[in-house]
Amino acid sequence: MRMTFRFASLATAAAICSFVFTANAEVQLPKVLSSHMVIQRNMPIHIWGTASPGEQVSVGFHSSSAKVVADSSGRWSVYLPHEAAGGPYTLTVQGTNTLTLDDILLGDVWIASGQSNMEMPLAGFNGAPIKDGEKAIAGADHPQIRLLLIKKDSAEYPQGDAKAVQGWSACTPETARNFSAAAYFFGVDVQAHEKVPIGLVDTTWGGTPAEAWTSLGSLSADSSLMPVFAGRASHMDREATERRYLKIAEEAKAAGKPAPPARPWHPDPASWEPAGLYNAMIAPLTPMAIRGAIWYQGEANTEPGYAELYHRLFSTMIQDWRSQWKQGDFPFFFVQLSAYGAGPTSNWGLLRDAQRRTLSLANTGMAITIDAGEEHNIHPANKQVVGERLALLARNAVYGEKVSDSGPLFRLAYPKDGAMHVWFDHVEGGLTAHGPLAGFEVAGLDGNFVSATARIEGDTVVASSPSVSEPRYVRYAWTNFPTASLYNRDGLPASTFTSFPVP
Repeated sequence: MRMTFRFASLATAAAICSFVFTANAEVQLPKVLSSHMVIQRNMPIHIWGTASPGEQVSVGFHSSSAKVVADSSGRWSVYLPHEAAGGPYTLTVQGTNTLTLDDILLGDVWIASGQSNMEMPLAGFNGAPIKDGEKAIAGADHPQIRLLLIKKDSAEYPQGDAKAVQGWSACTPETARNFSAAAYFFGVDVQAHEKVPIGLVDTTWGGTPAEAWTSLGSLSADSSLMPVFAGRASHMDREATERRYLKIAEEAKAAGKPAPPARPWHPDPASWEPAGLYNAMIAPLTPMAIRGAIWYQGEANTEPGYAELYHRLFSTMIQDWRSQWKQGDFPFFFVQLSAYGAGPTSNWGLLRDAQRRTLSLANTGMAITIDAGEEHNIHPANKQVVGERLALLARNAVYGEKVSDSGPLFRLAYPKDGAMHVWFDHVEGGLTAHGPLAGFEVAGLDGNFVSATARIEGDTVVASSPSVSEPRYVRYAWTNFPTASLYNRDGLPASTFTSFPVP
């Protein structure tokens, strides 16, 4: 199948936007600015929108005001002085018409993104409930937490506005029911400890790969990421095959004949387009000042050819977002994949380790959730622990609390006396095992790993196997659904790792 990518220049996009803006003379605001929103505290307050070209627009918020003239394409933008946490306040925008937004709070705004385990709402999915979900929904009355749910959408070039399901809303049982459970539990924990308003933006789409959430410019700037475009071509070939099957099945049904065997399910092709979700669901958010981002994704990248590339791809995506937001290295916290009994072609261990290695980027943190997985459920029910561990990262790195925020992370390993000696970070209180210490493997120079016997010695682990007389490498929790029992004394589980060289 021949595949063509269509690229729209910024000039083309601007021309399209100009037509839309000129056609409507009234002052308008993007959907991400609405009543009940949270504006990021202690940063310049950015208000933007559209009007008639050349129209004067006045903006007033709390104790500040500004005037601006819409440019030739009808766009305008103002920055007001930063303010501390507080509210509620009112925003007034006036041109030929007047817009008034009320019940606005100043606090911290967090972007929550990724695939289905971040998307999974408090109400759960069909056949996959959230642990104590109905109880959580009944108690979801938090006037200091505000929610913004972005509609699933894909586009070929960066959009100026998102398709919000609705504007911002206060967190109530009704609004929280269909909102990301992981993000909700994160926000509740942070708000309870920091006592400031929290704004959560849920921009998620299940079954989607990381390249769909990364801008085309960043993907195409790195030749090592070209396989994502080959993967897209392969996916569209499968899509064409599926469409042919559906046509054949319909023709068989019309002729009273049995249909051929069904083809396997595959994701919506638009959701897999490189940069497609970035364009529609991230780019419109980048004019907003934010405190940071939380991310839960990776399942869609565990297949051969994807898992090997994930460290480079994920690192590129994080750096890309930071470049687009123009707020420096803002905090980016992510969830390491939990344990799951995936098929034999998937490599969850390799992907979990790729996530661990992404911690080399500044101001990143990883919530380790391997102990929260379910062997036969890719959507584990315990999203409370996901939100709480993400919140630990924020409370420590962003809000200055002195809390333990990570389980043991691999530092180094060396061979001695026929065993591998492994050292870890985040073990100030020492190491412990929940049950028999398991999940370790060792290998010689050939890289063939075998199960190892392991024991804790202080803040190290010593692993060995009688079948590997001269071990050189060690790894832990590498299988898709491993028996992983290593923790630190603060009750946080150790991360998957390998000392074997990986891409």
